[in-house]
Amino acid sequence: MDTIQKELLEAVSGLHEIPVGAYNIRTNGKTEARNSTEHIEILPRESGDGIIIKIKPGTKNESVHIPVVLSQAGLKETVYNDFYIGDDCDVTIIAGCGIHCGTDDGSQHDGIHSFFIGKNSRVKYVEKHYGTGDGKGQRIMNPETIIEVGENSYMEMDTAQIKGVDSTIRKTTAKLADHASIKVMERLMTHGIQKAESRFIVDMNGEDSGANIISRSVARDDSYQLFQSVLNGNAKCSGHTECDAIIVGNAKISSIPEITANNSDAALIHEAAIGKIAGEQIIKLMTLGLTEEEAEEQIISGFLK
Repeated sequence: MDTIQKELLEAVSGLHEIPVGAYNIRTNGKTEARNSTEHIEILPRESGDGIIIKIKPGTKNESVHIPVVLSQAGLKETVYNDFYIGDDCDVTIIAGCGIHCGTDDGSQHDGIHSFFIGKNSRVKYVEKHYGTGDGKGQRIMNPETIIEVGENSYMEMDTAQIKGVDSTIRKTTAKLADHASIKVMERLMTHGIQKAESRFIVDMNGEDSGANIISRSVARDDSYQLFQSVLNGNAKCSGHTECDAIIVGNAKISSIPEITANNSDAALIHEAAIGKIAGEQIIKLMTLGLTEEEAEEQIISGFLK
């Protein structure tokens, strides 16, 4: 891997070198390195581009790294990754995509990840998107996540897109069985004329299932963001969706929370707040010696943590 690829890899996955355990590292449309372990098997798909990850029942305290790096100009790909997580597991999956663009030719990565989670399991999924380069070509990422959470299982998603992605449509759909739950924490920042759409649809089909969808976003300059969250309570369940957003400059943000109770024991809440940084916050930090610009950056940084 060259210097640019290594920098992208570190940014999206925190890796400085080949990790211990199971991993699949993809660079410029091909597999750079792959390793399976006793409990986690990674296989190429028989048709289409992508991999199949099989995690054996009872696997505990293990992780899988599956980062993608694009540094070649004009590359466009669609990758399908399927995860089969057995019963009684506790695992962490670290994904992410980094794109470097130094020319007028854009690059695009569309990643479709499907999760099939067994019973009594816990899965943490971390996904970061990041773009670099001073080329005029667009850096485009369109992740789609399809999730089925089994009985008494829990999935946590931590997603972040903080810099350099010109266009993205992020889709997440989830179906929850009895006593299953999902928590999503999305952090997003756009600038320039970037566009970002985030769409969540969660069907709480199981008794005592639950969902908590949280988005924190900052839109700067002339960028645009759309957040849509749909919670369907189809059984006795609890659901919460929340969008907090900060506007800086001439940006535009649209938040569309939607909750539907199809069962009398469904308890659903939606919240949305969009606005600029309060002047008193800026003034308070400036009295501590920060410039107005530094104060603004400090507030945004804390908000997105």
